[in-house]
Amino acid sequence: MAALRVFADWRVQMSRPSLVSVGWALGLGLGAVASPSVAAGQGAGAAGAYTAPRTPDGQPDLQGFWSNQTYISLERPDGVTSEYYTAEELAAIVSGAATQESAQTDPGTIPDVHYDFTQFGLDRSQAARADNLRTSLIVDPPSGRLPPVNAAGRRRAAEREAAQERLGGRWDSAEANQLDDRCLMMAAAGPPMMNTGYNSNFQIVQSPDSVMILAEMIHDARVVPLDGAARRRPAAGFAQWIGLSRGWWEGETLMVETSNFNAKNPFRGSSEQMIVTERFTRVADDRIDYRFTVDDPGTWDRPWTAEQPMQRSRGPLFEFACHEGNYGLYNTLVGARLEEAAQRTAEAAQPGGSR
Repeated sequence: MAALRVFADWRVQMSRPSLVSVGWALGLGLGAVASPSVAAGQGAGAAGAYTAPRTPDGQPDLQGFWSNQTYISLERPDGVTSEYYTAEELAAIVSGAATQESAQTDPGTIPDVHYDFTQFGLDRSQAARADNLRTSLIVDPPSGRLPPVNAAGRRRAAEREAAQERLGGRWDSAEANQLDDRCLMMAAAGPPMMNTGYNSNFQIVQSPDSVMILAEMIHDARVVPLDGAARRRPAAGFAQWIGLSRGWWEGETLMVETSNFNAKNPFRGSSEQMIVTERFTRVADDRIDYRFTVDDPGTWDRPWTAEQPMQRSRGPLFEFACHEGNYGLYNTLVGARLEEAAQRTAEAAQPGGSR
């Protein structure tokens, strides 16, 4: 069944088959456990005449704890041509993934050192989800796929790859590690806010003049001033890891525009020209429809848009104890050096090996 291609074994990806995984596993923090729920609607059209509750100052109330966990991939999987799965296909995806996620590692192996995702409720099947029947989060282009990367984007990607190669192997130094390995940045904070496989939980808090969005994964808090009606973008040259956001209300929808990215944490290869426009609309007591548009002429010749529902989850959010310079990164590098030493010893023990 083509639908089964939609999910990958992220649990195996997280458990690296080497001593490197020991350091990474010991350095990670654990997140909140959310109650499972699946809504198989088609998107905002299912909202009907719902009107969101109001805050004391009259704004639509988006506050609370929410999860954007899903088995639906950003892009439509290869071989899938329809816009929607059938309910039976989605059920097969969820069932197959739950079985895969609950599989246990072999005792005594290095992957077994990593904590058990299912024991702590971190697997997707135990998370609060707002799945719909779409075969991709991307709704525009209609193909469900990202637009082709333009010449500038391809040139920049080659430059980034060359810069990474100059740093050496991934485990040669702290600087050569990826940003998530170093606990600097992860995908959840965005924008756009993407599900991260586990700990895909958020807390939204509102005041009359701002909205705060706290991501559980890497515990980044984004404060959005609600002064964006005049569309005042920050001055060029002032850039941040997650950009600078400005928000405003359009009826029931919170609009957030973010620009001024430093491009050191590129989203899908994006550039510092990227502008992300997000739309948060509460369509039920337990659901927010989250829609975002990415416009980056430095990477793609046309904007593209995706929808990712958010399901109410159970709070509070617990500390995600992953920070720059923690002992997990140290243990990762030590593990790599031990592997190299073991390899040299094994080679020296071979007939004709150097001693």
